[in-house]
Amino acid sequence: MRLPNILLTGTPGVGKTTLGKELASRSGLKYVNVGDLAREGELYDGFDEEYNCPILDEDRVIDELDTQMRDGGVIVDYHGCDFFPERWFHIVFVLRTETSVLYKRLETRGYSEKKLNDNIQCEIFQVLYEEAMESYKEEIVHQLPSNKPEELEENISQILKWIEQWIKDHNS
Repeated sequence: MRLPNILLTGTPGVGKTTLGKELASRSGLKYVNVGDLAREGELYDGFDEEYNCPILDEDRVIDELDTQMRDGGVIVDYHGCDFFPERWFHIVFVLRTETSVLYKRLETRGYSEKKLNDNIQCEIFQVLYEEAMESYKEEIVHQLPSNKPEELEENISQILKWIEQWIKDHNS
């Protein structure tokens, strides 16, 4: 049976991981957090001193994920999306969060003031939504609000319905 691949993207702190893990649990699709994958496989290409974080080796991430993406049934969670092959995803969800909510979430992570402000600016200017729109066909890119628990449930329900329909449409 063919299963869809889904990309969850958005500014850090918008709820990609929470949504992705819950979706995987309810749908049976495999969940991949690219940050965790990179950490486990040491898929880095240096360290960014300014942001105090490792620099992702995008080519190695693609190599690591390619086989399972071809097999299908994967939910990928990452804050960037322009380096993934377009052919990998059947749908892309960009999570969006009000900046006041996002600020509090990032503050609890202990982000530096610069990192915090840069991520808030990223959300204000829809940087990741624009990146998704430039990287994928417009009709597969969708924005989802991610501010409160009720929206999480609505998003899960909406995506589960989409998965169900996709499976019907591609396995008959």
